[in-house]
Amino acid sequence: MATIDLNSGALSEHLASATAALKDGYVIVAPLENSYALVADAFFHDAVRALHVLRGDELGVSAQVMIGSSAAVDGIAREISEPVRKLIDNFWPGQLSVTIKSQPGLNWNLGDDRRLGKINVRVPNRKFISKVLEKTGPLATSSIAFTGKAAINDLSQIIIREGDVGAVFDEGILENAGHSTIVEFSENEITLQREGAVSILQLQPLIPSISPTNL
Repeated sequence: MATIDLNSGALSEHLASATAALKDGYVIVAPLENSYALVADAFFHDAVRALHVLRGDELGVSAQVMIGSSAAVDGIAREISEPVRKLIDNFWPGQLSVTIKSQPGLNWNLGDDRRLGKINVRVPNRKFISKVLEKTGPLATSSIAFTGKAAINDLSQIIIREGDVGAVFDEGILENAGHSTIVEFSENEITLQREGAVSILQLQPLIPSISPTNL
C-alpha cells in the first residue's frame, strides 16, 4: 500500500498510479469534495465487494456510482426524465446525487446483486477524482467512515492496514463542505432523501413537486 501526497509531484504520475490500481482490481482511498472515500472500479465485482467489507456494510447495501460527466449518465441509466435532466444540468458536477433506474444489462454488482434495479449516481467536483474518471469510466464509491459516522476529512483519523487498499491519495485536511444531497426518482414521486450541500430551497424552483417527507 502506497500513500501518495497529491500536493507534491506530478499529477500525471498520480493519475497513472490511481488508474493502474483500479484496473488491477484494488480499492483506493481518494479525496472527494468534503471527505475521503473508498473508490473501486464499478465493474470489478471483487473490488466492490472489498469496498463493502472495509466499511463493514450489511449485505444488500449498494455503493454510489461516480461518473466523469453528465453525458455519461445516459450509458448507465434506463431513462433520463425531464426532472432528472434539469437537476443534473444545474448541479453537476457537484454534491447532488440522483437515484434512478439503471440499465438492466450492465455487468456490475454494486452490492445489491442488482435486485434494486436502481443506482445512486453523481459527477464529483474535485480535480483529482475527476481526472481519474476521465481515464477509468464509472467508479463505485462510499465514504471511508463507517455507516452512521461522521465523514472523515483527515486521514490521521483512520487506520488502514497493509493490503486493505491499493493506494491512499492524501490531499491533506479537506474543507468540510457538508454531505451530498440525495434525490430519488421513482415512478410517481420525487423524494429528497437527504438534504446536504444542495438545499431543498435550491431544488424546489426546478422541481416544485419534490417531497421533503423523508427528511
